[in-house]
Amino acid sequence: MFFLLIGVVGLLLKYLEIGPVATWSWWVVLAPFGLAVLWWWWADKSGYTEKKAMEKMDKRKQDRIDKQRSAMGMLSKKRK
Repeated sequence: MFFLLIGVVGLLLKYLEIGPVATWSWWVVLAPFGLAVLWWWWADKSGYTEKKAMEKMDKRKQDRIDKQRSAMGMLSKKRK
């Protein structure tokens, strides 16, 4: 997402001819989009995306369990 944001800002600055970006080559301005594609490819191939999704799901599940235990008075101290 960071590379995509940098790419959009660079693209706007180049198109509107603002600052030093106006003199840069289009290859330099469009490079963050290529880096974003490489990042997404790597994240999918390495399992990073799936790992983050599973961590989020596990946290939601544990929060739900803790809330139910607390409502029943079974939770002696909050889990970290």
